[in-house]
Amino acid sequence: MVRPEACPALVLNADYRPLSYYPLSIWSWQDAIKAVFLDRVNIVSSYDKTVRSPSFEMRLPSVVSLKTYVQPSRNPAFTRFNVFLRDRFTCQYCGSRDDLTFDHLIPRSKGGQTTWENVVTACSPCNLRKSDLLPRDAGMWPHQPPFSPSIHDLHQNGRLFPPNYLHESWMDYLYWDTELEP
Repeated sequence: MVRPEACPALVLNADYRPLSYYPLSIWSWQDAIKAVFLDRVNIVSSYDKTVRSPSFEMRLPSVVSLKTYVQPSRNPAFTRFNVFLRDRFTCQYCGSRDDLTFDHLIPRSKGGQTTWENVVTACSPCNLRKSDLLPRDAGMWPHQPPFSPSIHDLHQNGRLFPPNYLHESWMDYLYWDTELEP
């Protein structure tokens, strides 16, 4: 019996690029096999492990590609997670990676909006220190000005935070457009 969390399959779009990098687009082995039987994916690579029934045996897919191209979203959703990802999970004031929240550059009490251009990742101590002050009044400026990221920006940052599990068969599809060492 194969454990449900074992042997996930990397899911590629029809152009052989991952559907997403962060979170990495993976399916459980059960979902991958179901998609194979429904003729929705091609098996690109397989694990050495097999699943069996009385009349059937199949190696578990490690990489599958969709048969139909899925158009990626043009604009990422404005979520707390995506703000953290844009800012590389780093406080924009002190560089800490612990106890993260977000801060409004122009505080809401002073008319600031909750938008890509006004929100940055901050650790709780910096957020408390800045309080409801403007950056110039607090003497606290973000390392990079906040901006509305593209899907590409988030994918690039997502590559910096690989998941705990990366099977060797996935490497050619995750980092195929990075510069090679001579």
